[in-house]
Amino acid sequence: MKHLKLFSSLLLVFALCSAFTMQKEKEGVYIAGVSASFTDSLVYFTDIIFVDSVALDKDKFLPERYQYSAQLTDYLVQKHGLRNRTSFVLFGEKKEKLEKTIKKLKEKYQKSGKSQLKQVDATFRFKKAVGY
Repeated sequence: MKHLKLFSSLLLVFALCSAFTMQKEKEGVYIAGVSASFTDSLVYFTDIIFVDSVALDKDKFLPERYQYSAQLTDYLVQKHGLRNRTSFVLFGEKKEKLEKTIKKLKEKYQKSGKSQLKQVDATFRFKKAVGY
């Protein structure tokens, strides 16, 4: 009987530990886009968008980054006719850290006094990039 109690308590502890360690953090990445042009003073910023089922690679880089930049560029061309823009994306696993980075970037653009910041329509959403 003594061994049965010991065995059942160990089994209970093992089950509880397994349940907590097996919980997987939500998989996904927060992405924000910026688009600027050398011939225009407008700088466009997207909202920070959570893209699920995307994970950073082992070096903490976003796979297929150029495809996300292209999504923003294509959107601005199709919706607003804005051509010849350079777009890039900022990304991270933590939204708060990405918000700080975006805030610093906006402050740099505003400090120059030569740029006007614009927000991209809330209808724009990044879609998971499909690798080749």
